[in-house]
Amino acid sequence: MIKSGKRSSSAVEDYLERIQELIDSKGYARVVDIALSLGISQASVTNMVKRLDAEGFVKHERYRGLILTEEGRAIARAVSDRHRILTEFLRLLGISESEVERDVEGMEHHLSSSSLGAIESLCRELPLNRELLQKIRSGKN
Repeated sequence: MIKSGKRSSSAVEDYLERIQELIDSKGYARVVDIALSLGISQASVTNMVKRLDAEGFVKHERYRGLILTEEGRAIARAVSDRHRILTEFLRLLGISESEVERDVEGMEHHLSSSSLGAIESLCRELPLNRELLQKIRSGKN
């Protein structure tokens, strides 16, 4: 989990990440946009938005959309960074794209910051050692 003043769940982290992605791509995030992008009901999203608002991660302006608070943005950024690092790592190892997405979704909320840091270091170093990288890639099933 991401460290912040409050403990956040995987679901909270996924919502904050998706809200930030929508804001980055469209300039705004509304309940309907989140529901469509996650493939879930607007009622479910509304319930989570109320929770995110109550926990201080978003400001919800009815009929206008969502704004991430500073803490919400920090969590969304950290989750996005985790996602990027893990995706880069698995691609580097030659894992198929369909497996990369599935595996990253399963892993991104469960790694400690020290494990993630080690993986990030590997992402920097492995390309510099082509022989080792090739050995790793050829050893996978």
